[in-house]
Amino acid sequence: MPALEVAALDHAREMLLGRALAVLAAWALLNLLVGGTLLKQADRRYAPYYFHGMNVGWGLVNAVLACWGILQIRFTSPPGLRLAELVAAQLHNENLFLLNTGLDVAYIVTGFYLRALAAVPGQAHAPRLHGFGGALWVQGGFLLVFDAAVWSLLHWQGRAWLSLI
Repeated sequence: MPALEVAALDHAREMLLGRALAVLAAWALLNLLVGGTLLKQADRRYAPYYFHGMNVGWGLVNAVLACWGILQIRFTSPPGLRLAELVAAQLHNENLFLLNTGLDVAYIVTGFYLRALAAVPGQAHAPRLHGFGGALWVQGGFLLVFDAAVWSLLHWQGRAWLSLI
């Protein structure tokens, strides 16, 4: 396969990842701005305080991950890039997003568990558990859709390469 075609495939893959990371960065910024504003207004005795606090924490983590990922994006393919290396990188990214999709399901289930614990009569930390559980629903739900969509796009993109192998 000509190097020019491999470079074009690599560029398309990098651009797809770049767009996905831009979406994650926007989500992180939204969590930091909205969550931070609402956290300042919330009362520590009630669940919204913990909900917004957890969302700010997730926003920080997502911002770091998005920035790190964006810094890893290559705008030009390395010289001598072979199709086998490109396919290996593609599979690595697909597997990473598929693993994250599974983790997202775990976040949502943990959110249900925390909310159930909060409903136990006499629970000392009910507002905290309730708020954290709700935040895990929101964050896990968004990330589930995000990771599944990016995995699907990467997989669809990679399937188009099968005829070249």
